[in-house]
Amino acid sequence: MKLKLSFWQIINMNVGFFGIQYSFGLQQSAVNPIYDFLGASPDQLPLLNLAGPLTGLLIQPIIGALSDKTWSPKLGGRRKPFFLIGALVCSIALFLFPFSSSLWMAAGLLWILDAGNNTAMEPYRAFIADKLDVSQQPTGFQAQSFFTGFGQTLANISLFIFPMIFIGTTGKLPTWVFASFFLGAVCSIASVWWSSHTTKEIPPTDEELRKIKEEPLSISSPFVDIINAVKYMPKVMWQLALVYLFQWYALFCYWQNSSKSIALSVWHTTPLQNMKLYGEAVSWTGLVNGWYNVVTFLCAFSLVYFAKKYSAKSVHFTCLMFAAIGFLIFPHIENKYLLFPAITGFGIGWASMMGIPYLMVVSNIPKERYGVYMGIINMMIVIPMFIQTITFGYILKHFLNNDPRQAITFAGVLLIISAACTLLIKNKKEVTE
Repeated sequence: MKLKLSFWQIINMNVGFFGIQYSFGLQQSAVNPIYDFLGASPDQLPLLNLAGPLTGLLIQPIIGALSDKTWSPKLGGRRKPFFLIGALVCSIALFLFPFSSSLWMAAGLLWILDAGNNTAMEPYRAFIADKLDVSQQPTGFQAQSFFTGFGQTLANISLFIFPMIFIGTTGKLPTWVFASFFLGAVCSIASVWWSSHTTKEIPPTDEELRKIKEEPLSISSPFVDIINAVKYMPKVMWQLALVYLFQWYALFCYWQNSSKSIALSVWHTTPLQNMKLYGEAVSWTGLVNGWYNVVTFLCAFSLVYFAKKYSAKSVHFTCLMFAAIGFLIFPHIENKYLLFPAITGFGIGWASMMGIPYLMVVSNIPKERYGVYMGIINMMIVIPMFIQTITFGYILKHFLNNDPRQAITFAGVLLIISAACTLLIKNKKEVTE
């Protein structure tokens, strides 16, 4: 029987998501403009973002499977060793990233950064599921949404505020890039350390310890575990995979093209035409993306109420539709202030995406397999991203006229399809208590 945790104990255990998501916020809003500053063309961006999907596909399920079979009191327990190491790697990569002197150096550091983030992410999600009973899991997963919004808000606002404070360039990049990434390096390790320090893991039972000792780790064991987990995966996870196929393809389209879409629709320029004006567009994009993350952390906990009153499926469908409408309106706005109400819909959708889908599936997952199945859920996220990185450059160039505004519209259509797929999910064991 798991002990009930207070609200503030749940908050403490989720603080680490703040640092992890600060890093992710920089990836969403700062990395692609950095590629632009270093001379990338629009159709190169999908391939330059290949690090996220591939590292997520390779690392998260493997780390999740390893953490299921780990127990080390000296290192903190089952999940902590992995997300502490991941946060440390992430901090080092964030510190080094602004020193990128070429496009491919930046791309290489993004691989290291994503490897660190992915090493931390799924053991952390499994850590939340380990600690909380069914009645508290909705609050736990939406606390992740809260800190996702909070961390990404700070990352995006830094893109707006720091250019006013840190003026000029250092090397090939604006000086504000250094400030944003250095702050991220501190936030990543400090916030994860706080959660690790304030929250103890639940020791495995004698039976669980016996199984861990009977099945020692080897090079092949995580791969065998992943294959077996996929083989016996609950039907509801396959249904969620269809939702994620369109949802995450759409989000990568937005993150790669939001700055250039705003530059065209509001400033009527591109990186090649006027780098100074494009820099203003990048800063404003940081503020716009910061706003949708403000919306995320403001409404995250309210979604718990609606998920319990109605259903997680209904909440996710509604939130996806809000996001889709926002994306469809976004590229047609010429007044920079009107971008904020448009992107509010995505903020609501993002709050759901970061927590609600886990409520649809967690009750169907054996608790001793939380790690590997959380990793598999992440595979459902990164496979669409991988597909996007290898296909969307062609689509953008040959069907969307290399126009980033059309890319945002395309993302809105995909979110409508994703919302429709959500209605197909059937789950008799959904967490609604």
